[in-house]
Amino acid sequence: MNGNRFGRLFQVTTFGESHGEAMGVTVSGCPAGLELSEEDVQKELDRRKPGQSMITTSRDEPDSVTIESGLQDGYTTGTPIGMVIQNKDARSGKYEPFVTAPRPSHGDFTYSAKFGTRNWGGGGRSSARETVNWVAAGAIAKKILAAHDVEIKAHVDQIGDIEAPPVTFEEMLEHTEENEVRCAHPETAARMRDRIDEYQKEGDSIGGSIYFEVHGVPRGLGAPRFDSVPARLGRAMLSVPAATSFEFGLGKEAREWTGSDRNEDWTFDDDGDPVPVGNKHGGLQGGITTGQPIYGEVTLHAPTSIPKTQTTVDWESREEKEIQVIGRHDPVLPPRGVPVVESMLALTVVDFMLLGGRINPDRMDDSPGTYDTDYHPSSPDEE
Repeated sequence: MNGNRFGRLFQVTTFGESHGEAMGVTVSGCPAGLELSEEDVQKELDRRKPGQSMITTSRDEPDSVTIESGLQDGYTTGTPIGMVIQNKDARSGKYEPFVTAPRPSHGDFTYSAKFGTRNWGGGGRSSARETVNWVAAGAIAKKILAAHDVEIKAHVDQIGDIEAPPVTFEEMLEHTEENEVRCAHPETAARMRDRIDEYQKEGDSIGGSIYFEVHGVPRGLGAPRFDSVPARLGRAMLSVPAATSFEFGLGKEAREWTGSDRNEDWTFDDDGDPVPVGNKHGGLQGGITTGQPIYGEVTLHAPTSIPKTQTTVDWESREEKEIQVIGRHDPVLPPRGVPVVESMLALTVVDFMLLGGRINPDRMDDSPGTYDTDYHPSSPDEE
């Protein structure tokens, strides 16, 4: 099974299944000399972990991380960083009725059809539980970016038909973590929470979307065509479980704009460098960063595990059957999806910065050891 690695220079390789012994991730390409602790990673994992509120799954997972390699005296050594998160509260028995009877809109049958077998407990490898690895790796990427004055923030901007008004980046930083919906507009967050409760009481679920911004990204990152920043961001965002669309800048609204309205004139910034007037392009032109904030949105469909009665087929007995998916599942995904989206943004941006030679070891905390801090990333052609 391929598809378990992400990134070119900052590479993330993951393992684990929803009800297996543990989840885990190896991060290769992190420069030496970055001060890093398990607490740094745990802060991000705590934002994603289950059981945070009544609108998340009740699965009781502490998601405690251990860093098994890549550190010496609290600093990265430049070697692969291995992290493990044990699964503590797996209950596979409730999934036995679906061994040969796929749950509607899950990956049960497609996995079995492709591989001839699958780990069926909790959805196995196809479970969103796997994103715990992404958030662990993203915590490292975020710390590198913070040392280079790059900030990333996301918030829930829509649940069902309830949409938040536009908010500033500062409001996202200030208010997103203040409520369990993770919406930076408190009044809208309260309405979203009520709407989620309605679907929960009906035994149903609901979709929504996550808006994000990245500030401080240097200009000139990316390459044309298949290695463009939006192309790689699209791959990252559409890898998020339940993602059905990814937009940047004007997104789908661009189809309503004329060229003269969408086009942005050029002027000079305070340093005398050319800069677009406005940012309808979302910080990206020709697939390359302009130095302006990157912004966009990711849509997540409603969770597919719902207790309402549904119809499936048993591919061994060749019979139709009615089922109820009984278990511990989220009624809505964006609130816990916020740290996942932020992590995939961080992994993508730090990889581009390494590819572009924009990571400066002197900007990170120097290790007391004798590590070589002359980090020279290879060019894309050397991969």
